[in-house]
Amino acid sequence: MNLEHATPELFAAIASAQAEVENATKSATNPHFKSRYADLAEVLNTVRPVFARHGLAIIQAVGSSGQEVTVTTTIGHKTGGFVTSSLTALAPTLKVQDLGSVTTYLRRYSVAAMAGISQEDDDGNAASQLKPATPAVIIPVAAHDAAAAGTDALKAWFQSLPKAERETISKSKEWTALKAQAQQVAGAVGQA
Repeated sequence: MNLEHATPELFAAIASAQAEVENATKSATNPHFKSRYADLAEVLNTVRPVFARHGLAIIQAVGSSGQEVTVTTTIGHKTGGFVTSSLTALAPTLKVQDLGSVTTYLRRYSVAAMAGISQEDDDGNAASQLKPATPAVIIPVAAHDAAAAGTDALKAWFQSLPKAERETISKSKEWTALKAQAQQVAGAVGQA
């Protein structure tokens, strides 16, 4: 959370609003899990009127890069002070519906968290089933040099690594490509 532009008037208004605002009602139903939750409209309908009475506005900006969606929520006060917070998640695909679903989810949770209200996470089951992104594995230049020398050189390089590093590298697509390259080199040498 960025508090760089927060003011005493902003904090006083937020404190007063939070004393009045109630938790969002679970008015929506998740059809997959037959559970109830407070949807984005309910969260906003719960927060906005109370915040408005105290001179507070909620602004949400959405950005994306590929499957990564970021929502930046700002709570501003009529005197100019404001606080911001960003929340990022990955959509399961690049389909507009999936990006929109993640955006709605992030908007709802961001507003609820910044307003200090509670809501049910029953519809978060879909997001919880997303597979985490596989972190990029950077394979050193030495591995590429070893692969260019053939399978024996690549195996020797690989065995020189600590076990944890070998486990990480062996699961990457880049490692599979390096092994194939080393096998091609070994085959070419055998044919000569």
